[in-house]
Amino acid sequence: MSSTNKEEKEIVTLPESYVVPKQWSPPTQSMGGTINSMNLPTAGKRFESKLQKGKHDLQLYSLGTPNGNKVTILLEELGIEYDAWFIDIMGAKDQFGSGFVDINPNSKIPALLDYSGGTGSVDDEKKLEDESSTNQEQQEPIRVFESGSILLYLAERYGKFIPTDRRKKTECMNWLMWQMGTAPYLGGGFGHFYNYAPVKIEYAIDRFTMETKRIVDVLNQHLQDKEYICDNEYTIADMAIFPWIRCLDVHYKATEFLQMEEYKNVQRWMETLEARDAVQRGLRVNGFGSDAVKERHSKTDF
Repeated sequence: MSSTNKEEKEIVTLPESYVVPKQWSPPTQSMGGTINSMNLPTAGKRFESKLQKGKHDLQLYSLGTPNGNKVTILLEELGIEYDAWFIDIMGAKDQFGSGFVDINPNSKIPALLDYSGGTGSVDDEKKLEDESSTNQEQQEPIRVFESGSILLYLAERYGKFIPTDRRKKTECMNWLMWQMGTAPYLGGGFGHFYNYAPVKIEYAIDRFTMETKRIVDVLNQHLQDKEYICDNEYTIADMAIFPWIRCLDVHYKATEFLQMEEYKNVQRWMETLEARDAVQRGLRVNGFGSDAVKERHSKTDF
């Protein structure tokens, strides 16, 4: 018997009776856990549901998860008005309603509709809002889905929090895309198996803990002698990365497990962002807890 065949025969399965089939089929019993209850192997709407619409040009449909936090932090930093509607992804499963799927066929928050046609800046936002009701009747809104795409769309529309110099903008995009690429390891990998999975699997936890610590170390080394991700310029790259690093503590309760205090540059950078008023407001929008602003329709909601 070859060593390869011997190793294959010694692979442990969980449960012990499990044999990997030639073709996968959905499990006949519940997989358990809080996250698995929403999963199906198919896309598309599961029921008819019309989304609500407020008076502002920007209509956000979201939840206070890290991906939702990114967008509300940017909107608060921009200082503009917008409507933020709470999307219940666990209970009502709003993300599978026909209205939401029309905006994002991937059924993931956040999703944005821009009824202005994508024109305007901070300076003429008031004029745009005055014309909002007319705009909403006259033209189809621009749909924007995927949190990174929303950040880029808003930053370019308002000309803020994105460098104009090509070299600096490219560096900002490098780190924005880095965040989008690493988030599944932090969330669907580490967060799921460490915090949400109905069974604790040593291999899975070790696999994704190792990668999570490597990702945090990449960030820690990059932030050496830098105030923000893009040196001394605060950008959408900071806003994209910050909620996911925060999530390791606030949502996954893994600060001690991951020895997060060892990453001194990350800790300093986190404290800098946490001190910003707009960041604090953005974290409350569509959020959880006693200070949450479940739906945001005006600056006075705070």
